[in-house]
Amino acid sequence: MNPRVINVKALDDYALALEFANGEKGIFSMKPYLEYPVFQPLKDVALFKTAKSTMGFVCWNDEIDMSPDNLYLECQKTT
Repeated sequence: MNPRVINVKALDDYALALEFANGEKGIFSMKPYLEYPVFQPLKDVALFKTAKSTMGFVCWNDEIDMSPDNLYLECQKTT
């Protein structure tokens, strides 16, 4: 099982700065996902910037979230 997200900050160019429960940090690009129907609302920058960590997931509203497994495995680790 991969570590959960404990902190997230939405950056420019549809990227997320992530901090995981194991202390690692990384940058995750949402750009490739914005063409999937569930993530298309995130093209609205105002909505994208509302990203928050909830129970280890990154969430934007009650309908859009990203699992910690996907985020951890695909992010570019920074530390």
